Amino acid sequence: MLSEPLDQLVADDWATALAPVAPTIRRIGSALDAEAAAGRTVLPAPQDVLRALTRPMAQVRVLIVGQDPYPTPGHAVGLAFSVSPGVTALPRSLANIRRELVEDLGCEPRPGGDLTPWVEQGVLLLNRVLTVGAGSPGSHRGLGWQEVTSRAVTALADRGGPLVAVLWGRQAQELAPLLDGVPVVRGVHPSPLSASRGFFGSRPFSRVNALLAEQGSAAVRWCW
Repeated sequence: MLSEPLDQLVADDWATALAPVAPTIRRIGSALDAEAAAGRTVLPAPQDVLRALTRPMAQVRVLIVGQDPYPTPGHAVGLAFSVSPGVTALPRSLANIRRELVEDLGCEPRPGGDLTPWVEQGVLLLNRVLTVGAGSPGSHRGLGWQEVTSRAVTALADRGGPLVAVLWGRQAQELAPLLDGVPVVRGVHPSPLSASRGFFGSRPFSRVNALLAEQGSAAVRWCW
């Protein structure tokens, strides 16, 4: 699927922005095809690999960067931290995001962890690496996705505001130098391995809304 022209895979403005890394995307696509041919399961589904970039860049107001997709079949949907509407047993990172949201804003999200209501308000949920092997976290970090996502973040920063970036964890914070002039909310990753070391109590959602207000942009309704 990644061999198709970019304007058939992502929104038109993203296709223009990603043109310099189109050969990288095609090369990664060939590597993924080889994995599938060898009987290995790649997540998310092919049609969802670039899902985060199918809405126009022009609509993005908040960038949230994750690591790589959930390695559990049925969880990865092409949007960082989100799961499909039918998933009720949330991945631990998403459960921690939900917990901090309740503490930060005092609201109670609906059951589940489908974050498309965020996306519809201009929140880009972009993983640093866009694919993973089922059951093997981090297994595709050597494929070259970082070149693609760095290019996407650079283009978004160059576009200008209103824009706020949320960088949770070391891999996301590698992108900080590309976000010169963009307000950044930094913190530890919401993973169960690190959430208790600074994610809980960091109040990222209210901080993002305050930074949006400073740029004359409406608040995000975070309770999905």
